[in-house]
Amino acid sequence: MPEHSLEGIRSSESQHAEQSIARNRAYLTAFVGRTLRGPINTPLIVRSFADFQRLFGGLWQPSPLSYAVEHFFEQGGRAAVIVRVVNAAAPATVSLRCERENLVLEARAPGTREFLRASVDYDHIEAGDTKSFNLVVQRVRAPGSERIEEQESFRGVCADPLSDRFVGTVLRNSTLVTVRGQVPMTRPNATLMPGTNLPVGYVSSNPDGDDGRPLTDYDIIGSATRHTGLFALTGVEDVAFVYVPPLSRSTEVGASTLLVAARFCREHHSILIVDPPVSWETSTAALQGVKDLSFYNDTAVMFYPRVSAMDRLRGRVETFANGGAVAGILARVDDPAVMVPVTPEPEALLRAGVRLSREIPASERWRLAQVGINVLQTVRSTERDRAPLRTLACGASASSDWSQLALRRFAQFVLSAIERGTRWAVVRPHEAPTQQRVTQEILVFFAELRKAGAFNTVVGDDAYLVICDERINDPHEGPGVLNILVQFATSQAGGFHSFMITHTAQTSTARPIVVNRLEASLLVADDLEREVTIRIDQDRDFLRMLAG
Repeated sequence: MPEHSLEGIRSSESQHAEQSIARNRAYLTAFVGRTLRGPINTPLIVRSFADFQRLFGGLWQPSPLSYAVEHFFEQGGRAAVIVRVVNAAAPATVSLRCERENLVLEARAPGTREFLRASVDYDHIEAGDTKSFNLVVQRVRAPGSERIEEQESFRGVCADPLSDRFVGTVLRNSTLVTVRGQVPMTRPNATLMPGTNLPVGYVSSNPDGDDGRPLTDYDIIGSATRHTGLFALTGVEDVAFVYVPPLSRSTEVGASTLLVAARFCREHHSILIVDPPVSWETSTAALQGVKDLSFYNDTAVMFYPRVSAMDRLRGRVETFANGGAVAGILARVDDPAVMVPVTPEPEALLRAGVRLSREIPASERWRLAQVGINVLQTVRSTERDRAPLRTLACGASASSDWSQLALRRFAQFVLSAIERGTRWAVVRPHEAPTQQRVTQEILVFFAELRKAGAFNTVVGDDAYLVICDERINDPHEGPGVLNILVQFATSQAGGFHSFMITHTAQTSTARPIVVNRLEASLLVADDLEREVTIRIDQDRDFLRMLAG
């Protein structure tokens, strides 16, 4: 069984095994924002609000995200990935006495609700060894509590920086603590039970943690190189929706965050959920507001109006941004087993416990839908012809498909599946057998989608096209870059979507392209980056590509 590797990419396969493109649809909803506790810039999956409470502390008034996650699960959401972001938060510390100095441990997760304690003993340490010790670190439910939520044990760590068990090095792998400052040359004193000389006592963390300040757009956006903020989601697969709740109860997400988040979603085949601003108190205000917002984007979706729900911390009904509830509804009505859009779409209905901040008449629903604003409902519509769910590209997209949420998500599914399913080929030599195998796998995938009901505006095999050969790949280049051109029919007769999928050692991308006739060639024009010209024979493939 040959094994291939290339700069972090490893694939192991049998010589004759046929690969198939998986047809799993994305199902996660990502939330990025402030929480009471938990690791920062570390995406964690939760499958219930109880999971969220355990990992991130539950409801917290300064955290709109916590209420959004509650609404998400109340409305039928099944799985969410949470990224905690902070602004100037500080971690609690644990001070372990080392004769005249202290070994200071610092919590990995900042905030006032990270309750730690540490124990030091010398069990099974040789009598002449004055540098080594055993360390146990625990996170407990509350100060003085014996309820342990997480524990780590480090046996035989050492105060000597030349030792391979140096405590400063070993604790780099801890999820609970790290070392702050210098490690004293003497080991920590054994911790004793209070009022005795008995071992296995604990030293509790100091009350010096800080929850920080309200978030800014800068905190949410984060850094692509350090994988913070939104970019902490970079390595997370199966993200269908991304939602950034308001920065605080009184501060909405800024335009810079929306732009970066929308671009992130485009690159990762996800949909951004955007809240309607608080100032949109009427449908008329919303119609004017969406024009003023000028955020026309085919990877973003908005629902109106805001929602009202019980604030269990304040003990009264409050009005909230609707993104968490919307995410739950979309997750509930979405069947991951269904590969192609269904007609009619399932209605996006609010469940009990959350209600509309105001009712929207049927006449206003159509007006809002025309500009890309979907309307939340609590009862089923009696209208025979319901407007399909829209993206914020309504009326501003080159493709009418991209103005409909179901069709946009279908295209995202297709591209994501092909990207993942052909990733193996980047480590293979640039030879015809590899390219032919890639082409065949994608054609089989398209044929299965066609059998499931996709591409029904075109008769026969002309509904899709795949090119992966020397016309778009330099045969003299070694493994590491692979281009694949795919084209598939739109929902409108005679229309096609065309994309260039590029695999490199570091990443995979899919960008829309325009394919036009240029004498005896095809011009593949990338609107944002570059143009390449590929030669193609005057055959059936050429005629089909001209249709795009």
